[in-house]
Parts: sequence; C-alpha cells; structure tokens
Amino acid sequence: MSQQTEFDAIVVGAGFGGIYQLYSLLKLGLSVRAIDAASDVGGTWYWNRYPGAMSDTNSFIYRYSWDKEDLLEYPWPEHYVKQPEVLKYLQHVVEKHDLRKYFLFNTEMRSADFDEDKNVWKIKTKDGTIYTARYVVTALGLLSKRNFPDYPGVHSFKGEMHHTGAFPREYDFRNKRVGVIGSGSTGVQVITALGKPGQVKQLTSFQRSPQYSVPSGDGPVSKEEREKFNQGYKDGSVYDQVFNSLVAFGFDESTIPTFSVSEEERQRIYQENWDKGNGFRFMFGTFCDITYDRAANDAACNFIKSKIKETVKDPEKARKLLPDEPYARRPLCDGGYYQTFNNDHVDVVHLKETPITEFNENGIRTSDGKQHDLDVIILATGFDAMDANYMRVSIKGRNRESLQDHWDKKNGPSTYIGMAVPDFPNWFMITGPMGAFANLPPVIDTQVEWITDAIKAQMERDNEKSVGAGGTAEGKKTIEASQAAEDGWLEGCYKLAAGTLFTEANSWIFGTNIPGKRYAKALTFFFGGLKTYRQIIDKEAQDGYPGFENRAPLAA
Repeated sequence: MSQQTEFDAIVVGAGFGGIYQLYSLLKLGLSVRAIDAASDVGGTWYWNRYPGAMSDTNSFIYRYSWDKEDLLEYPWPEHYVKQPEVLKYLQHVVEKHDLRKYFLFNTEMRSADFDEDKNVWKIKTKDGTIYTARYVVTALGLLSKRNFPDYPGVHSFKGEMHHTGAFPREYDFRNKRVGVIGSGSTGVQVITALGKPGQVKQLTSFQRSPQYSVPSGDGPVSKEEREKFNQGYKDGSVYDQVFNSLVAFGFDESTIPTFSVSEEERQRIYQENWDKGNGFRFMFGTFCDITYDRAANDAACNFIKSKIKETVKDPEKARKLLPDEPYARRPLCDGGYYQTFNNDHVDVVHLKETPITEFNENGIRTSDGKQHDLDVIILATGFDAMDANYMRVSIKGRNRESLQDHWDKKNGPSTYIGMAVPDFPNWFMITGPMGAFANLPPVIDTQVEWITDAIKAQMERDNEKSVGAGGTAEGKKTIEASQAAEDGWLEGCYKLAAGTLFTEANSWIFGTNIPGKRYAKALTFFFGGLKTYRQIIDKEAQDGYPGFENRAPLAA
C-alpha cells in the first residue's frame, strides 16, 4: 500500500503545540499529519532529559487548559513537574485522544516550498518524501537549535561531552570530575542536581554571567491543595486568572511601585515572595516596576545578592556567584542552587575574570594558566533561539523568497501577531517570533485556538461544503498576513521592549547569547502581556482578519 502524501494540513512538531494543533485540525474534519524528527512525542521534553530538568511553572498550569477531565483527574504530586513527568503527560494526552496514528516520527522537515499555481505547500523530508498540504503549522518550539561554543581545541577533549539539549538517556557520573559550562536555567538545574553529595566526584561550574535565581518553592501537593485547584478548574477561576494576567504564571501580578512603600515593607514583600518561590513571582509579583525602572530593579537585585551572600558560606565562591548585570533575563528559580556551592566538591570559575583559553584532551585551561582536569564536560550553553529554528530549514513562500531573505530585510525575525508572515500563505507559527512573553502552555493554547479558528474561517470564506482537499486546493484562496500589518506589529513590539530593562541583558531573548549571531540584538517577543495579546488577536478575528489578505491561485 502506497503511503499517503497529500493532506489538508501538515503540522511540524510533536510537543505541546504540535499535539494540540493536530487535535484541533482533526476536529475540523481535515486530513492532517504531524511530523517530527524525534522518535516520539514530547518536543522540548523529549530532547531535554538532563539531570534536574523540570518546568519552572507550577504544575497546576503546566498543562493543557482545554481538557477539563484531565485537569481534574491527572496526577501531579509536586508543585513542579520534572522532565519524565511532562513527557509521560504528553504521551498520555496522545493516547487518550487516539492521536498517535496521525504522527510521522523520525521524519525531519528539510524544506518547504509554496506552489503558487495550486496554492499548496510542498514539504520535503530527510528521506526525500514530498508531502503536499494546503495549510502548514510549525510548532518548532522556542529553544530547539542547540548552541555549541567554538572554543579552541574543543574537539580534542578525550572524555565525555554532552549538550543538555541531547543528553544520554542513562548516565553515571559517580567518581567522575564534571565541568558544567553555562549558568542559565538549564545550568542552574544541572548544577543543583549533580552537586548533591554522591552524584559526582567533583563539580566545577564555569560561568560567564552569574544569574539571579530564587527558590522554586517545590514540594509535595497536599490533598487540600489539590482539591482547591480542582475547584478552580471546575468554576473556571484558575484559567480566568491565567488568561487575564500579564505573564500567566498563576499568581496576581503586583500593581505596587517599589518605592511607594517603606523600606521595611519592601523587605517584607521581597521575603514573602522569596519564601513562596518561583522566579516569575519574584519579578512580577513583588512590585510592578522591576522590569522597567532602574532603581526598582537595583533594589530587587540587592535583595537577591544579600541572599546569595547569606547562603554561600565561602566568601570567594559567593563573590563569583554575584550577578553583575540587571535583573532582566528570563527569571529563574531553583531547588537549592546556591546551597550546592557549600559542598566542598563543588567550585565555580568566573569566565569574565579567567576566560577559557582552550580545551585539551584532559579538560579545560583558563587564562590564569590553571588546568581543570575533567572526565565529563556538560554544555549547558543553551540554544540559538527562535529564528534559528527556522533558519536551519529552507522555507520559500511567494516568488521563491526564503523566510531568511524576508527576515534579512527586517534585520531580524518578524511576524504579524507572532503567527503569520507576509508572502507565506496558509503558513502559521506556534510560538513564533513576536508572540507573547508569558508561560508557554497558555500561550500555546491561545495561539492554537486562534490558528484553528482562522483556518475554519478561511474554509468558510471559500464556501466549502466539505473538507478534505487532499492537498490540491484547486481554486481556493489563501490567507496571509499583509506587509502593513507585520510592519505595524513589529513597530509596536519594539516600542514595548524599549520601555523595559530586558534590552540591557545579554540573553537568548534577544539572541545576544550567540557570538556573531546573524541578527544582532533582534527582538523576539511581544512584551505587552498575555491578556493584552489575547485581546488584540481576538479583535483581529472579530473584525474579519483585517491584517490578512486573500489570494486565489495563479492557475485559477
């Protein structure tokens, strides 16, 4: 039997976004396939299986909002879900809704070309198969293209070397000397996990930019707490709060300016939120101006620095762990990160003071001449985020213009409402550039539902009596963002970002974590909050999609 290659829609990705988008398009009656290079569902949570990997979002909202039965019944024993639990949850959703038969695993997209004569996309995969589809939705994730640092002699190291984005399923580092390069969210989690007694013989953290991290507040979920959350699911209050908030992390953001209260009250509020835990809570739940007022940011920085000095007993280690930038990266939380450095077998190297000069067969040498002999090097060096996920694939829209060429014209990634690009018809992105800076599952739910409604509206606009075009789409129009709409969205996003301190920190949010990146300090998020984002895209749909154009195929 020959393999079917013509579909109404192709979904690229099998993580949170891809799973829900597949489910939603099938509900429209479309013929759909979801493809992924991995051998199973999970997306980020399939690949990122490093020690200590967990979500930094509370468990009660790190899940889909649309399946009330699952919200009420699916177990989550602790306040934060760990990587194996997230992966198991996504596998459960796929099995529950009988979606597995619609996935093509070990199927990597290599190119996508738009056929203007027929208004269909041709998707070519690694094995040479070409799939055609009227609609394409990419759910590539924010962080999937791994960043490998190009240090001198990096390939000469004779020991084990692993990137956290492709970690071995099984490992045993006991009695081994381990070096961890990087101290972002992943690095903090790896160091906390492996720094515990008995995990490794020696752990050396190589840090270029020490981080601000607060406690996660993780721990068992009591029966009473679970009943409270379930009541919130039943009456709708949980997601009413989430979808009407700024960052969608399940707490009410503060409306109080830092210096509107006394010093004593300010310290009390910091401490209260430190004790509750969660990085986003500390940044957005204490005071409203930490992300845009320098003095307010400094006050928050000083509080966290005081906690670092108080926690880390060795003054020299504490000094090296003190951040020297504003508190303006993606806020982190941890399960005992700073305490880890009180263990004698854990040390820190400050790379701004003593940079890495070379890798050699025995480990790493730094500029002070010190040789760090290692058995294992873990690269917690993050990802070339957002646009790089698309640059590694050849994607060509109208007039054979590539997505890379389109973004080059803008000197960075650009979209309309984070989901569509001019001259790329019937192509939608989940968590594409310029989407909302907020907790990802609620953002994904928001975008998938909007994309699904937009596709449904387009089918109705064509007066289709039935679906199942099988990839031909003869005579049918496309839906694509207008250039004016993209330009306006881009301008608005930059204005919002200009009012924050996020622009001053070197991080993946602006691509400044990658030396020599194609787009220097390019914006990747809409900083107006999820509530505002949802209001904008809802109005776009209610007004009949004024930011979009419809075009018939050339052969029509």
